[in-house]
Amino acid sequence: MNLKIIADRVADVFFPPACPICGKPRPFVEGIRVDICPECMEKISYIQEPRCLKCGKSIENDEREYCRDCENKKHIFTRCVSVYEYSEGIKKSVYNFKYHNKREYAAVYGREMSRKCGIFIKMWNPDVIMPVPVHISRLKRRGFNQAELIAQELGRNVNIAVDTQSLIRIKRTRPMKELDNHDRIKNLENAFQVSENVVRYRKVLLVDDIYTTGTTLDMCAKSLINSGIKEVYGITLCVGKGF
Repeated sequence: MNLKIIADRVADVFFPPACPICGKPRPFVEGIRVDICPECMEKISYIQEPRCLKCGKSIENDEREYCRDCENKKHIFTRCVSVYEYSEGIKKSVYNFKYHNKREYAAVYGREMSRKCGIFIKMWNPDVIMPVPVHISRLKRRGFNQAELIAQELGRNVNIAVDTQSLIRIKRTRPMKELDNHDRIKNLENAFQVSENVVRYRKVLLVDDIYTTGTTLDMCAKSLINSGIKEVYGITLCVGKGF
């Protein structure tokens, strides 16, 4: 057993990792430290089948292939999936992750993405994972890009390289939660730039924390496809419910 493994186990005992939902030390269940407390599992909802074949939202009618959003809007990205419904438990978790510097939650998020959505990632077989970038001004203010932290953890779990340099945000945009769909698109026009190095990829998997209307993924996908990428997939931590 090497020193790193020993150090990690000692740290796990004396500095136990926190549950991303309640923030308390994650307990052991049958000798294994779980990622989410059993009690907290009741506060979250995983995306269930049937799901929209485009954006990945849960849909109630299994005779339909797409949610109403995707029936009325042509997306640029190829397909997207998510782990959780945007319920109160995960909503609070993501808020603390982004605005209260709970960076350690990214490790759980990455494992959850791999566990719940790994079958899709394997089917898509992307060449690389890219986090949705944030503008440099926001990066300096927050200190980290939440999508990048999740992407790095996901990459380690599915053994796919993560590229944080080829896609950048060059436009300072307004928070998307303040905008309607029309203004979201206008807000993100010409917001992203792709480096020349991206031409070596054929398929890209974008990672973000929240899917609402898909505008952010679409604008990233547009820039990547215009630069020669053939297929752009997306995976997010949580998503609103379909119609």
